[in-house]
Amino acid sequence: MLEQEGSPSHWPPLGLPAGSVRALMTLIVVAVVTHGIVRSQPVDPLWTETLLIALAWYFTARRFLSLPPAALDRLQQEGLIEQEQNPLYLPRHSIRVLIIVNFSGLAWWLQKEGRLQEPEAVSLLLMVGAVVFGSLIRGIATRLGLRKQSRWSSRWGDLRALIVLGTVIAAAGIRLLMLDRHPLPEIDRVALAMMLFYFGAR
Repeated sequence: MLEQEGSPSHWPPLGLPAGSVRALMTLIVVAVVTHGIVRSQPVDPLWTETLLIALAWYFTARRFLSLPPAALDRLQQEGLIEQEQNPLYLPRHSIRVLIIVNFSGLAWWLQKEGRLQEPEAVSLLLMVGAVVFGSLIRGIATRLGLRKQSRWSSRWGDLRALIVLGTVIAAAGIRLLMLDRHPLPEIDRVALAMMLFYFGAR
């Protein structure tokens, strides 16, 4: 059967705007992890790891080409690139804002309850904050034109990569060398937070 003229090259899942299913799954994971922290219930590491993967995608996924609006519209109409729609019919960046508001509210509530120093809460908020902060730094640098290739930006990128890579290697080395002994969790937290920041800032 031939496609009708003007029909999309493929239909997004459930007929919702592209990204809606990912948005729903991300919000569900956010809700499960937040609920566990608030109720002082152990959160399975798989939920936390899935959350970080989802956040890394949400705060780093972007188009690699910057096209004029007219050219972008033409390529989308021809089906050469996927048409960008807002997930769940919400305004642009709504899911990111909901995620930031959720974890900001969680941090405020934990502080109010005197529980902000709990290890699980510290780890979670540190990791989430690293991804979001890295993404914000990238966005600010892009708007200010600081991400254009130049000798200064290349050297700063090299220095940042060396610092983060060195920290992660040091943390991994300590963990590998200590074998059966328990390494300090603070070292892992700092190293992984820096790595998430790096991914968010790229």
